[in-house]
Amino acid sequence: MTPRLYVYFLSALMLAAVALRAPAAPVTEAFSENPAGDPSGEEDAEASPVWDSLLSTTARHRKDFENEFLDVNYNFLEHYKISSLPPNCPISNFSMEASLHRLVHGLFVYQALLNYVESECPKSRIPSEARHYIRLLIVELKEKMRKPQEVKTLNGSQEEQLLKPLNLLPSFPGKMTAHSILQQLHIFLVDCKHAIDRREMLRGRLPKDNVVPISVSPSAFQR
Repeated sequence: MTPRLYVYFLSALMLAAVALRAPAAPVTEAFSENPAGDPSGEEDAEASPVWDSLLSTTARHRKDFENEFLDVNYNFLEHYKISSLPPNCPISNFSMEASLHRLVHGLFVYQALLNYVESECPKSRIPSEARHYIRLLIVELKEKMRKPQEVKTLNGSQEEQLLKPLNLLPSFPGKMTAHSILQQLHIFLVDCKHAIDRREMLRGRLPKDNVVPISVSPSAFQR
């Protein structure tokens, strides 16, 4: 094992110790399972220019990372995945309304985390662009909800709870964690869009070729 790779492994272990102590950001909404035939929130969730722009922005991160860290495999960022990330959208057992609420809550969490990413990656335009498109996407998604008033943003205390463990990280693990957040944001967006598009396809409202396929590479330690 090379000295540099040893440093990567050591910093990953340090991050894991911090992450285990970090409480997850609380979810303020309860999501109930959708009984068969429940029409609640069944508005169309078809693709939009905002979705496309946001996905295009987060997709740029991999190339930027690999250009900056030539000897680090992109999948190594999985070792810096923090425990407070929001869950992805499930394909089944949730109504469209519940799925949209879950998605928007996750976007609020990532919106807060992008403040940390921007502080660790000040030269990158991706965090600010992603935050801009996330704001627009939240507006679009709330317009599709039957009860948008039930959507709650993170309050100051929740944001502080979310960011405090990250601000305690040393320099290198902190930067890797910031890159990992961008990596996980893209996966979250792809998975959630796939889940919503699949629901639309099953209802016969969306052509099959509009569904975004999920492609997650297996973790690897060698290029």
